[in-house]
Amino acid sequence: DSQIRAAQEIGVRFHAARGSMSLGESKGGLPPDSVTEDEQVILKDSQRLIEQYHDHDPHSMTRIVLAPCSPFSVTPELMRDSAELARHHDVHLHTHLAETMEEEEFCLQTFGKRPVWYVESLGWMGEDVWHAHCIHMSESEIKLFGHTRTGVAHCPSSNMRLGSGIAPITEFRQNGVNVGLGVDGSASNDGGHLLAESKLAMLLQRVNPVAHTHSILERATERGAGKRLPPLPADVTSMTARQALEIATRGGAAVLGRDDIGALAPGMSADFVAYKVTGIPFAGAQDDLVSALLFCHPQNVDLSVINGRIVVQDGQLTTVDMEPVISRHNEISMAMIRGD
Repeated sequence: DSQIRAAQEIGVRFHAARGSMSLGESKGGLPPDSVTEDEQVILKDSQRLIEQYHDHDPHSMTRIVLAPCSPFSVTPELMRDSAELARHHDVHLHTHLAETMEEEEFCLQTFGKRPVWYVESLGWMGEDVWHAHCIHMSESEIKLFGHTRTGVAHCPSSNMRLGSGIAPITEFRQNGVNVGLGVDGSASNDGGHLLAESKLAMLLQRVNPVAHTHSILERATERGAGKRLPPLPADVTSMTARQALEIATRGGAAVLGRDDIGALAPGMSADFVAYKVTGIPFAGAQDDLVSALLFCHPQNVDLSVINGRIVVQDGQLTTVDMEPVISRHNEISMAMIRGD
């Protein structure tokens, strides 16, 4: 509720994901028991949030998403019940999937299936579902995503920081999978800068072996069989700046199931950003400023208009005085570090 109120005050368009964890360490899950909730409490609160805040109308500013955290932090029953509740109310579903090899081992040992096939058996595929990360996936799993129109939130900074791997975004797009950008969270990103994420998404695909030959898993199998594999060449054409920006805009809108945002066109929501391109960061790059946005140092927006309202002007937030907010944030952070 606090996040939704903050988004409304700031003036951002917000798909608020009601996260949940119910499978604590004592039951074989990953999270400490102290941060888990009873599943009936989760489902009851999820319904309350949908009924209180979700706006189905075009150009809506607030929508609710049901988001059990990951295969090793919730039970199969909660995954199924969340999907049933979401579809009853026509809201979207989201979770984290195929992020690490440890997750794959957990799913194989616990459920007898790789992560993708596990969530598929629970009804977690379709155009009303998107998964974050999706790094360790086979060709058949990528095709399943494309066939079912299941979306992917690519989180390059987080995946690099945690050493999780590189998602096969080029192959996703070749198979018709909707791909948008994510930042995963402040604990594994420390930035939340979507233009920077766009740049990293573009650069990673240029060095990603999955974009040029077999999947990571297939190559690992071949290595395990004793085969000597030649090094894979980089491909500087595997993703262009414009393709990366398309993922950040139209791609994100498609993943969220929205046809009213993601582009400037008649009848669309008035959401857009603008950058000043006359300073040093863009010096010498005036011939192609679209590409320069990705190849030059990522800039903060100078102007942001959301739903026709100016939210950032001359690089400053217009709707909230940020100095006391930042000061309070730092106080809380230091208190947590001290254990107060």
